[in-house]
Amino acid sequence: MSKHEDVINYILSLDVGTKISVRSIASDLGVSDGTAYRAIKDSDTLGIVTTIPRVGTVRIEKVEKKNMEALTYGEVINIVDGTLLGGRDGIYKVLHCFVIGAMTIDAMERYIKKDCLLIVGNREEAQRLALLNNSGVLITGGFECSDEIRELANERRFPLISTTYDTFTVASMINKAISENMIKKYILLIEDIMESNPEYLNNTDKVLKWRENIEKTKHERYPVVDSKKRVIGIVTLKDIPSRTSDDELISKVMHRNPIVLTPKTTVAYAAHIMGWEGIDLFPVVDGKKLIGVVTREDVIKALQYMSRQPQSGETLEDMVFKKFEFEPKGNATHFYGKITPEMLNPIGTASYSSLNMLLSTMGVMTLRQKNNINVLVDSINTYFIRPVQIDSNIDIYCNIIDMGRNFCKIEINMYNYKKEIVGKCIMSARIIRK
Repeated sequence: MSKHEDVINYILSLDVGTKISVRSIASDLGVSDGTAYRAIKDSDTLGIVTTIPRVGTVRIEKVEKKNMEALTYGEVINIVDGTLLGGRDGIYKVLHCFVIGAMTIDAMERYIKKDCLLIVGNREEAQRLALLNNSGVLITGGFECSDEIRELANERRFPLISTTYDTFTVASMINKAISENMIKKYILLIEDIMESNPEYLNNTDKVLKWRENIEKTKHERYPVVDSKKRVIGIVTLKDIPSRTSDDELISKVMHRNPIVLTPKTTVAYAAHIMGWEGIDLFPVVDGKKLIGVVTREDVIKALQYMSRQPQSGETLEDMVFKKFEFEPKGNATHFYGKITPEMLNPIGTASYSSLNMLLSTMGVMTLRQKNNINVLVDSINTYFIRPVQIDSNIDIYCNIIDMGRNFCKIEINMYNYKKEIVGKCIMSARIIRK
């Protein structure tokens, strides 16, 4: 086992909440500062440590990516630009709700629960009540606290945080952070869908090994790696003619310099590249080292999953589309609704960018609903003829004018309340098939 792995295993063995540093790791394990630094950075990537400004690097419990609607006390410190006054050992803990302390102590007692966050000013009795009930405390207005409260926070291991913002601003900031995290919740990344133990070939393997793998796994595509497991190529059925000798080296027939993805690449981007380049399998790399693969089928399943998920946070599209409804209208789809304030430009009419978003999204929705297919917009040509005022009722008709095996075209026309045409769009999209 390498020194790098030794350091990561040592960090894994530490108690949750333990503060670590490059110097302490290097001293405890007798390794260089560089080795300790790289191991700590990799531990951060693995989600077993986190770095909090003005606090340091702390061992945390690894949290599943999809549990993003919850915040830790450490994340709250970052959100409100706070100062930690006490309870350092509890910053890794997850809070489940927050309570604003704008009531009497007797009434407050009913609302304070374990692992919540009390947002309050310089009310020492309220601060004490929260800590005794295993809750963190966020003191607004830049106030300090007494030594007694600080010692109680350290004893109970629940954070005591101070911020210069007022209570309303703090509550708004935390609520916004939770909302943004919920929006991100269903943005799938490659790390969420990739095969982590992929079949692969070495550059020293022969074509016979590739043919044996096909018989065993029924897969025709494999990444090719060197002695350090770095991706150097990919081999597919079309790369190897049927008459190729079994003794031919894979390195002689493979396709060099393949397109690769990282774990943090979005599934939507991967789908776009797959459709544009006609690729059926991506190697996934960390640096250059192979850590997984993603197939076209994986990406399509992920796109279908995302389309079925309710969105918990409200995006810009959500705010715009909540004013619109749709209905089938012969061979077309009819959308109708109002121009919202979020769509305006500085002079008070609907901006071209928001109208473009409206037309393109409605086109994609029409294609998906009528044919139950996954599509990626390839090109869009839009013409705006008349300005559109706020609260104007508009009608949009989407009509599919061409549907091929790999491409489709749709015509989109937008009319105002006088039935005058105000915008026209022709969109071309690529169909993603298994």
